[in-house]
Amino acid sequence: MILDVKNLTHGFGDREIFDNVSFRLLKGEHIGLIGANGEGKSTFLNIVTGKLQPDEGKVEWAKNVRTGYLDQHTALEPGMTIGDVLRQGFSYLYEMETKMNLLFEKMGAADSHEMEKMLEETGTYQELLEQNDFYAIDTKIEEVARALGIMELGLDTDVASLSGGQRTKILLAKLLLEKPDILLLDEPTNYLDENHIEWLKRYLLDYENAFILISHDIPFLNSVVNIIYHMEDRRLDRYVGDYNKFQEVHEMKLAQQEAAYKRQQQEIAQLKDFVARNKARVATRNMAMSRQKKLDKMEILEQVKERPKPEFFFKNARAAGKVLFETTDLVIGYEQDKPLSKPMNLRMERGEKIAIVGTNGIGKSTFLKSVLGLINPLSGKAELGDYLSIGYFEQEMKPSENSCIEEIWETFPSYTQYEVRSALAKCGLTTKHIESKVKVLSGGEQAKVRLCKILNIETNILLLDEPTNHLDVDAKEELKRALQEYKGAILLVCHEPDFYQDVVKQVWNLEEYTTLK
Repeated sequence: MILDVKNLTHGFGDREIFDNVSFRLLKGEHIGLIGANGEGKSTFLNIVTGKLQPDEGKVEWAKNVRTGYLDQHTALEPGMTIGDVLRQGFSYLYEMETKMNLLFEKMGAADSHEMEKMLEETGTYQELLEQNDFYAIDTKIEEVARALGIMELGLDTDVASLSGGQRTKILLAKLLLEKPDILLLDEPTNYLDENHIEWLKRYLLDYENAFILISHDIPFLNSVVNIIYHMEDRRLDRYVGDYNKFQEVHEMKLAQQEAAYKRQQQEIAQLKDFVARNKARVATRNMAMSRQKKLDKMEILEQVKERPKPEFFFKNARAAGKVLFETTDLVIGYEQDKPLSKPMNLRMERGEKIAIVGTNGIGKSTFLKSVLGLINPLSGKAELGDYLSIGYFEQEMKPSENSCIEEIWETFPSYTQYEVRSALAKCGLTTKHIESKVKVLSGGEQAKVRLCKILNIETNILLLDEPTNHLDVDAKEELKRALQEYKGAILLVCHEPDFYQDVVKQVWNLEEYTTLK
């Protein structure tokens, strides 16, 4: 056994997340950790890695287990190059080499007995370094960097200048180079493009060690896991098989629970009725009392709780002009000497639904911002059309100290408290989430708060930058339905073909214009 979690209980304030949860990870298990937004998946990984101390319970790792954790919020230190970060994946080997070299230095002053011990120790280090391909580190770094599209960024590039997607790729590459005994991956596909998701899928399929993967990307999950742990209502339940198998068994389990609940309710009603009719009659009093005892001892089953499912309906503004925007020789980028694109001449018309795709870091978010006039192009221009009512969903949320209620009130000051709460509840947020600060919510819950703002204004064009990142399965399905029904135009940056293919009629691949090849 690699990891054993016993009787874990944990909460934040008055919100309990786990109640007496147990979990085991065995050698070679490929686990998908699933559950709706805010059920505590990232919190669970933070507890097992020791970043968070649980309120109660034990976390026991097997001896000498090396873990590799890809966290949604890992920061990179400015001043480090991409190459520096990737070499950190071998830090334990570099430390070993340092110890070995120190022993070589001490050998000059050692007597024969000490010399023998030192030779044995350096021999062990040498063997371990060779087993771990220490002398081929640069080749391995290049191999993984090529596979994840990092080489074209340049290994000497400062990590401070990277996009969210590029940062994730570099952290993922470092982790894969470390070859830990267990990989802990928190939504690794969020910032990866389709080619790199495909590469990661193949890597994980061949991965001999164990991993725990949090993901809402169901096709990806299905292709790499063999065990599902489902997190819901403070519990953690284990299912053998992939996500589809879990769904089948879970639905059957819920149907059985519901049937058992109904049968018990019927029995309770009959027993109460008998007691009420017979307790006053001498002849039947004893029978009534024995039924009352049965009622008193009965363990009451709970009704299956329906999770609050989000309901998304975009409000339509009056029609826009025929041309929504047009770019003339538009060159995008942040630094004059590093344009991200060749001149682009693109045009979008009223009612069109278009997906923007392409590898990380080629400027998909930069393109949206340039069209909206939020950043200036390096050359050329982007002109917006007439009568536009724009809904813009940014990939990252700006830091805020607001509660969810305050966040929505700032955008809609005329709303009553009831209207604010109702708008957030429609997005699938519970009362406890609604009253929490935005910054303590999970990535998926934060995305729902941002969607709530767009859903409550009238729009005729939506510019959405990776709106599916962090969203759970129910929210993703509902967002797809709402976008299909939306009467306005949609410009959608997305890396999930399963999502965008059912929404858009056209695809713009920015790789056709990139200067990064």
